[in-house]
Amino acid sequence: MYPLLSLSALFQIGCIVHAIRTGRAYWWIFILMAGSFVGVAAYVIAELLPDMRHNRAARQVLRQARDRVDPDRRRREASRQLEVADTLDNRKRLAGECFDSGDYAQAAEMYRSGLRGLYRTDPDLMLGLARAEFAQGRHAEARQTLDDLIAANPDFRSPEGHLLYARSLEASGDIDGALHEYAALVDGYPGEEARVRHGLLLRRAGRDAEAAEVLRASIKRTGLAPKYYQRQQREWLDLAKRTLAELAG
Repeated sequence: MYPLLSLSALFQIGCIVHAIRTGRAYWWIFILMAGSFVGVAAYVIAELLPDMRHNRAARQVLRQARDRVDPDRRRREASRQLEVADTLDNRKRLAGECFDSGDYAQAAEMYRSGLRGLYRTDPDLMLGLARAEFAQGRHAEARQTLDDLIAANPDFRSPEGHLLYARSLEASGDIDGALHEYAALVDGYPGEEARVRHGLLLRRAGRDAEAAEVLRASIKRTGLAPKYYQRQQREWLDLAKRTLAELAG
């Protein structure tokens, strides 16, 4: 009984503090004080849930919670939308959901089936197909798809596509070509992945001094960036530091 009373009191206090800070009607305080779990439930339903629907961060949290409970929900919704209207956007959405769920073969098929008629050289579809091919380990096919993409859409620009091309070259064994692409990419890439991958490949090629220079530059750049950027790039920053330490040792 006591744990339930403590939990109820905790919820009541939290809701009362929220009601006061956000200027809710004063009578909510009396309801929350008298109503225990019932009062808390009423407050959440009447006051908190409507706010959460209009708050981007709250919507993101709710969406993530729903996805954890039902991980196939968004894919089913995308599939239903495609059945209702077989449009390019709906096909891209379903392909993206397949990719995000790890079904790379189905994602590739969805992207490939969209490359027809007016959209036979659509750059977004072709990039999606290359991503799905690469994820399946079909690196040479991904490289060819990206070559075809650029040939058909010479003005198309995508940092992620450029990085994928460099990775496809690397995975296919074209080390010199991959190094050239990484070097061309790093200055304009919005993150540290391209820079760190460039350093790792330089090390793999036996060019340790150049690798160390690239990794130090990435670490310095991240250190001068805002905190949110440092948090976003933590994985690549840690990898750069570990690799630099190995090179120094």
